[in-house]
Amino acid sequence: MFVDKVRITVIGGRGGDGAVAFHREKYVASGGPDGGDGGHGGSVILRVNDNMSTLLDFRYKRKYAAQCGGNGAGRNMSGKRGEPLIIEVPRGTVVRDAESNRIIVDMSTGEDFVIAKGGRGGWGNAHFATPTRQVPRFAKAGLKGQERDIILELKLLADVGLVGFPNVGKSTLLSVTSNARPKIANYHFTTLFPNLGVIYVEEGVSFVMADIPGIIEGAAEGAGLGHDFLRHIDRCRLLVHVVDVSGSEGRDPVEDFNAICDELQNYSVDLSNRPMIVAANKTDLLMPDSDNLERLRTVVEAAGCELYEISAGTAQGTRRLMQVVAEKLRTLPPVTIYEPEYVEELPQSGDPQELTIEHLGSTWVITGTWLERLVDNINFDDYESRNYFDQQLRKCGLFARLEEMGIQDGDTVDIYDIEFEYQR
Repeated sequence: MFVDKVRITVIGGRGGDGAVAFHREKYVASGGPDGGDGGHGGSVILRVNDNMSTLLDFRYKRKYAAQCGGNGAGRNMSGKRGEPLIIEVPRGTVVRDAESNRIIVDMSTGEDFVIAKGGRGGWGNAHFATPTRQVPRFAKAGLKGQERDIILELKLLADVGLVGFPNVGKSTLLSVTSNARPKIANYHFTTLFPNLGVIYVEEGVSFVMADIPGIIEGAAEGAGLGHDFLRHIDRCRLLVHVVDVSGSEGRDPVEDFNAICDELQNYSVDLSNRPMIVAANKTDLLMPDSDNLERLRTVVEAAGCELYEISAGTAQGTRRLMQVVAEKLRTLPPVTIYEPEYVEELPQSGDPQELTIEHLGSTWVITGTWLERLVDNINFDDYESRNYFDQQLRKCGLFARLEEMGIQDGDTVDIYDIEFEYQR
């Protein structure tokens, strides 16, 4: 099965909490605070694997989370840093932000990319000791790791793309010119997924050619399989348009040529302007009185393309065609690498006054950017940290606003899944 587009969620590991601890040792008086910092959470990293050819591995697992950082401990011992999570993808995978559909990174160069950063570890109480605060009984909680939804989209890295209607001989041409062994049969849509083959022309001269299946009339609008696979031609530097000139299936080669060109135009103007060579295939089946070849030649030359006569079934003319393709590739720019379009917004600290309060029966739900960041930095297992949290809420005027809105003793206050009973 060929899978070339998936949506997944990646989550960086949460940072470990800082420790509240004090040095206790015989004969050492007033040892002081020695709570260590929490370890940083692991990041999610994308890595190219040249042995992968599809995104099938992502079909059933959609959430990927890196390891959390370990909590700090006494004796100034820091928590263990969370292990990064390596996600392997095929070369040529384009990563998009699921919300904006903008390109984050093109995994074609082979370099690793951090797609979700791990959270920072919280500080232990040793960090908060001062001459006036010699016994800090609080520490910082670790921060959450980055979480994002992304789309993985595979665009094959091929120099040459074979295009044309089904059953015109694209797979046969690939099989006789390379070591690829695609399925070949005399019926439409034999090829259900793209096939790649390496063409060796001579010593030191080779290129990658892809057989792109399923392109029919209406493919750019989603008809047939072409809509799914047209994206794989995006990177191709050169197109080889295979046309059946024999008319063995009652089709007209000129109409076929124009129809495929129209589909490329409808899918992408840039793709329609891509350099193209036309391979007039099945010339061995051409009837002596047929004018198909000459009519096609006239239309192709008028379109500014070169036409070569071949018979993929007997390998006639295929060697010469591959030599021409190799010569043409020498003059063309390298395979396209997509530039990032997504600009990551820096997290905002928020305004303490910009809090949203919802009254749902006896429950008051409070949200806001500033409040969310405050919650992330509080260790609610620590008494002094909870007192600090209460002080910040009073300082920003939240309790006064709640009382103005009519909150009653015993009502529930919900702040990012943390619930407590309100008491004046």
